[in-house]
Amino acid sequence: MAQVETRARYAQHIILDTRWMDNDAYGHLNNVVYYSLFDTAVNRWLIERDLLRVADSAAIGLVVETGCRYHAPLTFPDRPTVGMRVAHLGTSSVRYELAVFRNDDDTASAEGHFVHVYVDRESRRPTPIPPSIRDALGTLRMPVPQPVP
Repeated sequence: MAQVETRARYAQHIILDTRWMDNDAYGHLNNVVYYSLFDTAVNRWLIERDLLRVADSAAIGLVVETGCRYHAPLTFPDRPTVGMRVAHLGTSSVRYELAVFRNDDDTASAEGHFVHVYVDRESRRPTPIPPSIRDALGTLRMPVPQPVP
């Protein structure tokens, strides 16, 4: 069984809010909410650094792959923190690894990833990640984890 991630293993942390409507019939956040938290954290990070202008950026990142493992439930009104790091930075793609931490917990309630492929806004064909975005994404790289003996 893989070790659950901790906050220290992520380069950036973004605090988000849960909403009443995020709870499902089982009394915890529905699984799709975690994907929304991932997407919101990454796009907020990009927008706050003026790396994504939703209306007119020439190159945009489209999500082509996602995944999530769940360890412990969250519920409204928890305030999750999303930890972000970059695991791979290619010519036109970036793989983000993310974790959701409940309130002040140090271990992840969920861990996931998604891959952005950068495309030209008009043609929707892959394009190299713009240099300013590539440089910023480089700040999210973390050392490769070492196996636990």
